[in-house]
Amino acid sequence: MTTSTTAEPFDLMLLDAHFLTADPARPLVRGGALGIRGGRIAWLADRPPQAYQASRTLRLGDHFVTPGFVNVHLHSILTMVRGVAADLGFAPSYTPGIPKGTQVNPWQARALARLGALEALLFGSTVIGDNFVHADVTTEAMEELGVRLCPSWRIHDVDFARVAHGDWHYDAAIGSRTLKAGLALRERWKDHPRVRVNLAAHAVDTCSDGFLREIAQVATEYGMVVSTHLGQSKVEVERVRERTGRTSTEVLEETGLLNARLMGGHCIYVTESDIARLARAGAHAVHIPKCNAASGRLAPTPALKRAGVNIALATDTQHGDMVELMRWALATARVQEERVDAEWQPHHVLHMATLGGAKALGQDAEIGSLAVGKQADLVVFDAARPHLRPHVDPLGTLVHTGQGRDVRMVLVAGEVLVEDGRPTRVDLDEICAEAEQASRELWGAEGKPYWQTAAA
Repeated sequence: MTTSTTAEPFDLMLLDAHFLTADPARPLVRGGALGIRGGRIAWLADRPPQAYQASRTLRLGDHFVTPGFVNVHLHSILTMVRGVAADLGFAPSYTPGIPKGTQVNPWQARALARLGALEALLFGSTVIGDNFVHADVTTEAMEELGVRLCPSWRIHDVDFARVAHGDWHYDAAIGSRTLKAGLALRERWKDHPRVRVNLAAHAVDTCSDGFLREIAQVATEYGMVVSTHLGQSKVEVERVRERTGRTSTEVLEETGLLNARLMGGHCIYVTESDIARLARAGAHAVHIPKCNAASGRLAPTPALKRAGVNIALATDTQHGDMVELMRWALATARVQEERVDAEWQPHHVLHMATLGGAKALGQDAEIGSLAVGKQADLVVFDAARPHLRPHVDPLGTLVHTGQGRDVRMVLVAGEVLVEDGRPTRVDLDEICAEAEQASRELWGAEGKPYWQTAAA
């Protein structure tokens, strides 16, 4: 008598890799097997099922596999100021002499947004929370890559054409226009499986109190996540104090925005009282360590973490490499603590780059870790390279010496979007060329060729 074993079907089976799961229950599966079926993880164990059939099988010895990175705060269009804005000391929107969002036309927005989003995808970001001008055009452009998107218009009622010159003039017509655009974006994409629109209230200094209350009402009505810049500069702190007599966090609380749907970007200038308020409200801190440190500032992440505030990671404007971001997050926390301890270890920053971001977006039940039943969003790293050997501790090695350039494959919902380091849905060379042209046009509009402006 013989017994037959029915072969379990999979669309894709990954074998022999080291799986860095970001799942506290089982953070590492060495040399294991992960099977994907119907866009979800259907198998994750030390070895594959005894009998299975897979449409495609990849043997990935000497590779690391992580969850897709959740990059919650990005302004893809601002690739146009790369290599310049980082050395001027403050955010591009506040800095005279460099191109502004108000100068970008739809074609330029599309070209630059595709560049920024493609860079992030190639470095392992499977979720991009992008907000800026022309979000209607840029969302269409970035969706072509296949990545998950949480886009928003830059929502404000300040006149940004005057902010760079120190003039905070609030105009209700600007606020009405940007908020309506944000809701129109939601309506356009509400049924798309990979696009979930947020609201981006730019900052407390660029949104009047009344306008913040209006945004809070709309966010509550539609159950939308709200992204903002919080405590990102001394200018913001001083401007808000002068206008309201309060901190930005206090204003957010009073206007109804400080809750579990709020993501506060940067959180550099927050007081102990602010941190306590963030924790009580269940709000999320979006840590942007590279941009912060490059401008000579550190967010008090040890204090935020001790208070119980969920921390997500994001690249913002300077680059799209979340692997480098994990390293900066770890190092800048240890600098503040003046020691290495159990509270800041590689698994903490991996959590911030994956599950922490997913939680901030309200999507941690679906993405953010490698677990059976979750969406098959994952990143494959080539760990055969010298700087990623030996494999004594794969996660520690990735965080301390890995690079986004080590990514060989990226999947979203089981679909391969990056293979052998190149995108599968779009033309990399075309995107780079169009973005270069758009950047030259915008820098030329500043009155001299972009390379002369940058050199100055």
